[in-house]
Amino acid sequence: MANTTGKKYGGRKKGTPNRLTKELRVLLKDIMYQELKEVQQRFSLLEPKQRIELIIKLMPYILPKVNSISHTTNEPLDWN
Repeated sequence: MANTTGKKYGGRKKGTPNRLTKELRVLLKDIMYQELKEVQQRFSLLEPKQRIELIIKLMPYILPKVNSISHTTNEPLDWN
């Protein structure tokens, strides 16, 4: 028999964190910390082409993205 009242019965209460998601994040965080200790050594084992490709892929996470600015003719300049 389906619940047609619109009231929620059972399950997690609103705002309760998902335990499995929390455990998975902790596990992945631990794995990442272990890998970071060996990054420099593994990076040096890569071929030059692979190193450049990896650097290019990591750049958006390190450097801010630059947006182009354009100026149209007859537009007043604001130097302030």
